[in-house]
Amino acid sequence: MKGAFSAPGDYVHFKSQVPLHKIPIGTKQWRYYDFGPKVVPPLICLPGTAGTADVYYKQIMSLSIKGYRVISVDIPRVWHHTEWIQAFEKFLDAIDVHHVHLYGTSLGGFLAQLFAQHRPRRVRSLVLSNSFLETRSFSAAMPWAPIVSWTPSFLLKRYVLTGIRDGPHEPFIADSVDFVVSQVETLSREDLASRMSLTTDDASVEPLLLSDSFITIMDTNDYCAIPHQLKELIE
Repeated sequence: MKGAFSAPGDYVHFKSQVPLHKIPIGTKQWRYYDFGPKVVPPLICLPGTAGTADVYYKQIMSLSIKGYRVISVDIPRVWHHTEWIQAFEKFLDAIDVHHVHLYGTSLGGFLAQLFAQHRPRRVRSLVLSNSFLETRSFSAAMPWAPIVSWTPSFLLKRYVLTGIRDGPHEPFIADSVDFVVSQVETLSREDLASRMSLTTDDASVEPLLLSDSFITIMDTNDYCAIPHQLKELIE
């Protein structure tokens, strides 16, 4: 990336208006934003490998104005999919939320589908952006996956950032890319390693109990790190 990153003005405004929550639940540390009326089932946003709770700040601000409750979370430090399902359920219980709408990008979309598969009564709807149905393709492309938990931070960041294509971009997309890259720099080695582990841990999504009318598939026209054949399977 060229030049120093400076936080966008609307992000600075967001940080001044919306508090960041940090709560320990069991051995997991949860970091999240929760904004909007508490009387409606929330839309919970789950980021991809390179994302944090902050990457959804535009959605939080625009949707909360329209009467939606939006919760954006960091994926906590979990290493296996069963651990994710159990940890996310404990998080929902801790914040006293039962039914949810889930919006997930990339890895976040995969984790949202797994939760909907194993806890179907808690999920009202799914919105999936650039997501996938199985992890075998990623583990096959990462022969060093078994030692990811010992991989140095700079190598993990380099690998994650190769999935974020550098310019030329439309200005709006370029700003978004710069913002995501700035968020990658805030992630610890353990955070990145756990997310890479979730991407390569062998799992696939079985048919969901949710009706198709409650599942929205979003695609993007710009470059995406998810292989095209994986994206096609989800459709």
